[in-house]
Amino acid sequence: MVSFVATPIGNLGDISLRALETLRAADIIFCEDTRHTLKLLNHYEIKKQLVACHKFNERSSAEKLVDLVMEGKNIAVVTDAGTPVISDPGNLLVQVLREKGISYTLIPGACAFLAALVLSGFPADKFAFLGFLRGKDSEKRELLQRYTRFDGTLIFYSAPQDVDKDIEILSEIYGEREACAVREITKIHESVEYFTLGKVTAQERRGEYVLLVHGAETENNPLNTLSEKEHIEYYIAQGMNKKEALKQAAKDRGVSKSELYKFTIGIESET
Repeated sequence: MVSFVATPIGNLGDISLRALETLRAADIIFCEDTRHTLKLLNHYEIKKQLVACHKFNERSSAEKLVDLVMEGKNIAVVTDAGTPVISDPGNLLVQVLREKGISYTLIPGACAFLAALVLSGFPADKFAFLGFLRGKDSEKRELLQRYTRFDGTLIFYSAPQDVDKDIEILSEIYGEREACAVREITKIHESVEYFTLGKVTAQERRGEYVLLVHGAETENNPLNTLSEKEHIEYYIAQGMNKKEALKQAAKDRGVSKSELYKFTIGIESET
């Protein structure tokens, strides 16, 4: 049997009795970083054989996992923190186990993005978790563009060295939406910081971040039923110049000004 086990994301007390029972019953534990997992096991006085399973060796680890299960071994799979597979290794293992017809289960527990969603107070009835923004900037922009009309909360993971750049790209695509940065979840210095995209200043960053961004408010503003050009022209008719109208229409639609700029071409402005 293979059990994927969620582990604490900060406070070591946030582990379930079932998770501890599963780890104690395992013959071998597959883990992302043996040093990190050893701290958790030592805290609960659990001694087990550990096998490293990370993004660089997950395929070979999957083959080894299958062999051990065939030998009758009871296996537990953990990552450094939180629920395996969620922006962490484990998905390939699940796929291989499924293909081989091997039974597996999940021992649920902590998950950073769900904890951050609760702490933020942002709408939680509809949300999209997009994990870490990876690849080239052009690839990040392409991904984010797909969600410009999504009216639920958008959730991202961000490393401390990337968070300011990630916020910059989010601002470029989504304009001046309300956002939230949550860090050090369940730890002593847990914090929830609210800000507006495009108005946050770079500062020293520490710890892993969860970034949350309000969704597009397309259903709440009747002007959003207009075409993009008509929307901009409406504000110009109210006395705004083209630049002001563009900014307000972008804010209404929850998108960046650059996305609407092409619709201003040919529009005349008084000032």
